[in-house]
Amino acid sequence: MAASLASCSAETSPEARASGGASVENCDIDVPVGDPPERVFASEQPAIEIMHALGLSDRLVATSTLHAAILPEYAQVQADLEYTQDLPSREGLLAMDPDFVLVGFNHPFAEDGTFGTRASLADLGIRTWILSPLCPTEDGLSDEALDPQNVSVETIYDDLRGLGVIFDVEEQAEEIIADQQVRIAAVEEAVSGADRPKVAFVRALEDGTFRIVSGTDFGTRIIEHAGGENVFADLDADRKIIVDAEELISRDPDVILTDSCCDPSYTVENRDEDALAILQHPALAGVTAVENDQVYPFLLADRSAGIRAAQAIEMVAAILHPHLVQEPA
Repeated sequence: MAASLASCSAETSPEARASGGASVENCDIDVPVGDPPERVFASEQPAIEIMHALGLSDRLVATSTLHAAILPEYAQVQADLEYTQDLPSREGLLAMDPDFVLVGFNHPFAEDGTFGTRASLADLGIRTWILSPLCPTEDGLSDEALDPQNVSVETIYDDLRGLGVIFDVEEQAEEIIADQQVRIAAVEEAVSGADRPKVAFVRALEDGTFRIVSGTDFGTRIIEHAGGENVFADLDADRKIIVDAEELISRDPDVILTDSCCDPSYTVENRDEDALAILQHPALAGVTAVENDQVYPFLLADRSAGIRAAQAIEMVAAILHPHLVQEPA
């Protein structure tokens, strides 16, 4: 279950916060509100960018694992922060003395993950948060245990509201949500009634196979809001699935978006080679998207669940419905 914020306002009055009894639910775990965290470690693009968007950059003691270039409006402040491309070890994390750990994906808290379970960190007094579209059904599990009901734009709003309560920045959170809602609604209205192209997020792997995103990945919601259908939406065994060329050919997407990752220098503008790898793949010559030159570079950072949601939906809609939606500035 995603962040449950019923009666949140009443529970987080100054008196309730001071009493230490208030909490906000995230992935079926009650996260104590208490005093706003002061020493935050954030890992992966959506978590880091949400902290910046909420005006909490000064609470970050360190960050890690950007999948692409940070959003331009946060580039300067991010450049001044401690950063490593790889996750620190659990010992390295604890050495930073964080009081809150925010992650954009669930794997750091898996039983065999880098940081250990959320319960093990709670025992040390460290509050934790997983962005809700990545909530596993149980602490210690990972992508194999995602609840598809949590994979939505609405649960991102839940995260913003929950983090807004914990960090006492509720007004800023509501401003971000309102902006996302207006922009996404505008796209949905523009593409309403239009044909819905078949779309696939595809990363060509060195062994000749392809990594696609399934129905439990947030990328599927981006495609749907943008007026398309993920041709792999019926798959749910994992968020990312490896398929061979024959499977991709049989699904025959009208449009292919790459899944470019993982370097903090990556932008859509410098990842044309990922699209070319698919366009020039000899086994895919008969795929409709390849035949019609409808293969576009796209970043994992953009399809990840976070504050890029509205922008990503606008970008995909502009590709699928160029006569109805303009590419975002």
